[in-house]
Amino acid sequence: MTITARELNRATLARQLLLRREPLSVGDATRRILALQAQQPASPYLALWNRIDGFDPADLDAAFTDGTLVKATLLRITLHAVHSDDYRMVREAMRPTLYASRLGNRFAAAGLTPADAAELEPGLMEFAGRPRSNGDMTAWLAERVGEEKKDGAWWGLRSYTPLVHVPTGGPWSFGYAPAYVASAAGRFTGEPPAEEEALQALILRYLEGFGPGSVADVAQFATVQRARARTALRALGPTVEELKGPGGTTLYDLPGAPRPPADTPAPPRLMPMWDSTLLAHHDRGRVIPSDYRRLVTRTNGDVLPTLLVDGYVAGVWRPVEGGIEATAFHDLSDEAWEGLAREARALGALLAGREPTVYSRYAHWWKKLPEAAVRTLQL
Repeated sequence: MTITARELNRATLARQLLLRREPLSVGDATRRILALQAQQPASPYLALWNRIDGFDPADLDAAFTDGTLVKATLLRITLHAVHSDDYRMVREAMRPTLYASRLGNRFAAAGLTPADAAELEPGLMEFAGRPRSNGDMTAWLAERVGEEKKDGAWWGLRSYTPLVHVPTGGPWSFGYAPAYVASAAGRFTGEPPAEEEALQALILRYLEGFGPGSVADVAQFATVQRARARTALRALGPTVEELKGPGGTTLYDLPGAPRPPADTPAPPRLMPMWDSTLLAHHDRGRVIPSDYRRLVTRTNGDVLPTLLVDGYVAGVWRPVEGGIEATAFHDLSDEAWEGLAREARALGALLAGREPTVYSRYAHWWKKLPEAAVRTLQL
């Protein structure tokens, strides 16, 4: 069976709840789409606002507070929010990456080794039995590895050790001064069979939320070696089926998974920074036209809030006085602008009660954008 590039786009949008908003709880929606990029405190909220019919940000506050959702360093070794039931599976699958021999350059530069990390982890987990700040963690480490090594040690151990973030208040549950606590899942055995079983489970959930996908897509998303992704896909056997994608690429999918027709309408959306849909595939052209990738993904890795029109990135947005400023990289129809204006009014209502100037710290990137059509969508 073959699938076209546009059909791939629609399949992923359907699974990511971006063809229509669904009446789901924040927990159920997060499980459906697997993970919410959470580098920016507002982004999980805006991600679910784009996907849930009648989204109430207070529901997400409550889910973080009661532990239904947890925020931790996971996929692509960046901050994500996942359902608590999925945390162990995702972390176990990524364990070899998170436990990579150097634990990051700063850990190695401090003269520390993986053996040091293994020795320190149990005590650090015990210390994190209640919420601890960055300062608390580095002070604890300084007593054990020395003042000069504490920062490098913490840099590696905060990913190595199963810690989750504690809500600290502010408009979006988490601020920029994080607090950590030991995961309720506890320490992990590290047995290879558990890691491989977890990776297989993660692949099935990835295909459910982002598929169809290639070996390269799976490896990109889970931050694992392609050989490991390929072995896991083979082990799944008839649980997955093969498709022929654009350029003859072999893709994998779940039998019976949604694959809407190429002409299925895709409504406009105002996507948050680092939305997972933009980053979940090796070939990001599934959602981001190649000419626009460097415009929305900046040199330091910042991924700007984007306009999604007809299922593809068409520009970027930011709040300004009086509305949402939309910068389109190509001409848009009147219908598209009207749809974006409706979304802007709804987004403005959400931001008004939380953070009207969301993402303002990234405003400097707009000075580096090429000349384009700019409109202020009134709230």
